[in-house]
Amino acid sequence: MTGRLRAVIFDWRGTLVLAPTFRGWVSEALRRLGRDTDRTSDVIASLDLSSLDVPGLDADAALHRATYYRAFRAAGLDEELADSLYAVEADPAFTPFAVDAGPTLRELRAAGVRIGVLSDIHFDLRPAFADLPVDAFALSFEHGVAKPDPAIFHVALRELGTAPGETLMVGDRSTHDGAGVEAGLPTLLVPPLRDVEDARLHLVTRLLG
Repeated sequence: MTGRLRAVIFDWRGTLVLAPTFRGWVSEALRRLGRDTDRTSDVIASLDLSSLDVPGLDADAALHRATYYRAFRAAGLDEELADSLYAVEADPAFTPFAVDAGPTLRELRAAGVRIGVLSDIHFDLRPAFADLPVDAFALSFEHGVAKPDPAIFHVALRELGTAPGETLMVGDRSTHDGAGVEAGLPTLLVPPLRDVEDARLHLVTRLLG
């Protein structure tokens, strides 16, 4: 490991942004259609959420879509609601940033630290960072590999142009983000974001001095 960390790689959902709950997801989909959100519990009850847990789901955008729509059909949901559910699930606007995400990224940039975003995701989330300093993105669906496979961490390093020992991985899941250590990255795990007002990312700037 080198003497100075030159880059930080951030996980997205649960780390930089608030991950939606299933209830919030369904309620928002109904609201966008102008339907009664009192139906939220019924829609959730009809969905077999375990059927959405498919290996390699976020490494293949086509597989992700097919899996979700198969679950929607099995639940007997109409096409309009299925489309709304899928649109909400893939809408970065429905995953607000933590209150300290922007300030942390800007402080790192001002200190000359390179910034990467590594996410197990099936869509392009770059537009969500239009006003924030990010040097490189490693999105699982673009590379056909997802965390915890060490290969996706090496993709992120290659995109940043930094070595493992000089790059800090920051995430919220030991099972996925914690696998960064297998790729040689020092890794900081923070509690999953439960409220946008939770401030945890200042720990990163403290570590980097």
